[in-house]
Amino acid sequence: MTQTSAAEITGLYRYPVKGLTPEPLKNVGLSPGQTLPADRRYAIENGPSGFDPAAPAWLPKICFLMLQRDEWLAALQAHFDEATNVLTLSENGAVAVAGDLETAEGRAAIERFFAEHYATRIKGAPKVLTCPGHSFSDVAKKVVSIINLASLTAIEDMVGFPVHPLRFRGNVYVRGWSAWHEASLLGETLKIGGARLKVVKRITRCAAVNVDPELAVRDMEIPNTLMRRLGHNECGIYAEVIEGGSIGIGDKVAVEAPALL
Repeated sequence: MTQTSAAEITGLYRYPVKGLTPEPLKNVGLSPGQTLPADRRYAIENGPSGFDPAAPAWLPKICFLMLQRDEWLAALQAHFDEATNVLTLSENGAVAVAGDLETAEGRAAIERFFAEHYATRIKGAPKVLTCPGHSFSDVAKKVVSIINLASLTAIEDMVGFPVHPLRFRGNVYVRGWSAWHEASLLGETLKIGGARLKVVKRITRCAAVNVDPELAVRDMEIPNTLMRRLGHNECGIYAEVIEGGSIGIGDKVAVEAPALL
């Protein structure tokens, strides 16, 4: 294989609970056909969704608490301890609630917190959902999301304000590509650290990117701006892991090209 279009990982994140704050990583192991470990492993049902842990099926994000509709979620600082399965939620730096998401008691503690503190902001009884091997991703396929920082700089020029990269809730942030280069990579194979991933889809952006991840307020119209200026509201790509391996901050991201025969 020869390699072209090299970039570099500058940020690496997972989102253990759909809609809640991300956790930065220095490195992580990827497995074929899987998301980052524990990425979107849990979701909080916003009223009955019909999700059946015995027969898990993909459901649209409107079934769950999510930033597209629930910008107040960004004010909660979430920490998930993968060794103990304990989710800790803090407000203004103070612990508000903690619970083991793999036990009924722990899930109930998280559910009571949302039911008691956000009753007027949710449409139904909150319920923590999980199922071994299932990911509550925005798309049915298990993928890794990749965000090109140069494209975010281009968006900043469009809106006239700084754009926090975590608005886009990506797994892998890269620097080194030109703006919108990622859009040309559909169907390509990427070599990232010790892993290989195939680009399977461009990411259509929803209103979640309008939410400031630090201030928990909806203060921009990014998808509408993209549509007006570019004729689409895409930013970022989804890639499927086809060969497992470790990836980390500083690793190169290169597009593979077939060797000449």
